[in-house]
Amino acid sequence: MLAYHGNNIADNTYAGNDHVALREDLRSLHAAGWRPASLDLLLDWHEGRVHDVAMRRRFVVTFDDGSDFDFRDMDHPTCGLQPALFTILREFARDTGVFVPAHSFVIASPEARRQLDERSLVGRGWWNDDWWAAANASGQLFIESHGWDHLHPVLDSVAQREGLAGDFRHVASHGDAERQLRESADLIASRAGGRRPRYFAFPWGQYSAYLVSTYLPQHRSEHGYRAAFTTAGVPVTRTHDRWRLPRLVCGEAWRSTEELLAMLGPSGR
Repeated sequence: MLAYHGNNIADNTYAGNDHVALREDLRSLHAAGWRPASLDLLLDWHEGRVHDVAMRRRFVVTFDDGSDFDFRDMDHPTCGLQPALFTILREFARDTGVFVPAHSFVIASPEARRQLDERSLVGRGWWNDDWWAAANASGQLFIESHGWDHLHPVLDSVAQREGLAGDFRHVASHGDAERQLRESADLIASRAGGRRPRYFAFPWGQYSAYLVSTYLPQHRSEHGYRAAFTTAGVPVTRTHDRWRLPRLVCGEAWRSTEELLAMLGPSGR
């Protein structure tokens, strides 16, 4: 599972721009014989309903934080026109005939996104939800949850009973879990064409024992998630807990296409 951040735009090099990295990685993976898969297929395999053969040399694409850079081509103030991550997927399909599904883990709270845009992006109102329904309707980019407010430390306040920010392990009670996971899914579904998020990505990959041992497995009929994801930099296996499935993050787990291919290895699994 590969994770990219549409907000990571420092320059127009692979190391400084996840849009550049995604384009190069897709082409390199394709040339090396890797094929894309969706999270639904991954979970079907994880549950034993899909044979191992069907998942050999497969990769899943995910995006984190869910700013407009995921879906819209944007004119960055210092780096120029940036094709959306979604545009890169469509261009790849046009050029190769290979359809790549992807999942965007978005922050639910409009107020949190407004403050994040002002304080940690470029302050131009580029962290919206008016594209979520169109993304879901595309059948290629699916909107999932990254929590109510990411517990981000730049926010005036966060949805945690003691107001503790900066570490998602602080979400360790039923009330906090309801706000961050269930209520985020409720709001996302209301603004994303009715499709409820099926997957949750822990902010910074962090989770509490309460979330993975109690809330997620015992309240599944309420929150509606099928699985949750960390940022542990290893491939998914069937032995991984569905509430702690690992992902590899671009810029952390690998810093070039060569590193990515070397890490994945010749056999893929």
